[in-house]
Amino acid sequence: MSPQEAFGARLRRAMDTRGPLCVGIDPHAALLTAWGLDDDVAGLERFSRTVVEALADRVAVLKPQSAFFERFGSRGVAVLEKAVEEARAAGALVLMDAKRGDIGSTMAAYAETYLRKDSPLFSDAVTVSPYLGFGSLRPALDLARESGAGVFVLALTSNPEGAEVQRATAAGGVSLAQLMLNHMADENAGAQPLGSVGAVVGATLGQAGADLDINGPLLAPGIGAQGATPADLPGVFGAQVRNVLPNVSRGVLRNGPDIAALRESAARFTDEVRAAVATAE
Repeated sequence: MSPQEAFGARLRRAMDTRGPLCVGIDPHAALLTAWGLDDDVAGLERFSRTVVEALADRVAVLKPQSAFFERFGSRGVAVLEKAVEEARAAGALVLMDAKRGDIGSTMAAYAETYLRKDSPLFSDAVTVSPYLGFGSLRPALDLARESGAGVFVLALTSNPEGAEVQRATAAGGVSLAQLMLNHMADENAGAQPLGSVGAVVGATLGQAGADLDINGPLLAPGIGAQGATPADLPGVFGAQVRNVLPNVSRGVLRNGPDIAALRESAARFTDEVRAAVATAE
């Protein structure tokens, strides 16, 4: 994969060849304990390296949750840097789950952290929050395009509290989430085979209640531990289900630290998603 090629094209190929699955790297304290690891930097490093070794050469996307690394300070961030480097070297696309959102020079600094190609944390894509106004994301959108990276924008999230903001009515009578989705569609206009600006839309919603035709990927958290299943995807995403990238974290990670069990779980979810998409087409 050429690093200059647009993220949407690289993601489309990865989903088509490796299967449409994103696995989180979420080393929270309870999961470290369940793996028999200490809740410290050594445990963090062992956990992240095991996930990368097990999955980076076979799943389309790995998604580190930056907060679980940042809580250990600079040593935790160093572990995150290594995980990103090793995952990308093994062929996985890395989506940094940072959910950054700010304005002006601060947003530009966040963009440079994850989307500047010579940054130690450079990732194939990053999650961002648009609720300071979609225009506040411009530094990230522009740098991502320059670097061949992607941006996933929060739209309709899987947490129930999100509805009070995302379902609120914006100017013109559409929901705030739909307004954001419309902006994403504008960013992706004309992109082939898939735009590089994605939306985060929970697989737990039952029905999206929004137009998800943004010509970009749809990151779908909520599969597994949060209660959604691959079979739910056609009902939520409808005609856009082929562009869905389901995210599974605990549903796969609870099978560690056994590498074979992690691989088997990821493969099973991938097969189930493929079957659900095939049924809907």
